[in-house]
Amino acid sequence: MTVSPHTGPKSDFDALKADLRNIYDGDPWHGSPITSVLSGIDAESAARRSIPNAHTIWEIVLHMTGWTREVASRVRGGAIKNPPEDWPVPNSGGGEAAWRAATEDLRAAHKDLEAAVDSIRPEDLVRWVGDERDPALGAGQAVGTMIRGLIQHHTYHEGQIAILKRAAEIKQ
Repeated sequence: MTVSPHTGPKSDFDALKADLRNIYDGDPWHGSPITSVLSGIDAESAARRSIPNAHTIWEIVLHMTGWTREVASRVRGGAIKNPPEDWPVPNSGGGEAAWRAATEDLRAAHKDLEAAVDSIRPEDLVRWVGDERDPALGAGQAVGTMIRGLIQHHTYHEGQIAILKRAAEIKQ
């Protein structure tokens, strides 16, 4: 969906879909999209633990992928669960091919989420996901709140990646 800067989105639902697209590979309000922040990161930098006890870029990408897939499932009415591994261990021994596969998997997960959101109606945004509030699972929220929450989640982790990318550049 292309939104003219003069007319803007036609509805809050259109704005939400635009925000979801922009966070990954568009022109988000906060600055660079995820694709720009990930650009130029190689497998070695992605696997580097620049800050002791902090996650690596690769771990963050896998975490974002898992939650993107989980939210897509929930948008489609799937059961509430944690991703199979909330913080998976990367296959950093696989080198550049494994790192490219990880970033491609994030892209595919994001495109799948966009398709899931495109398939619902505006009234589905107020459909409840889970009966009780469970912050750890992201349950007890409306679909629209959950989608906005994932956008916030990704923005937070995108900032972490940008800091770790900068730290990797300084240490080289």
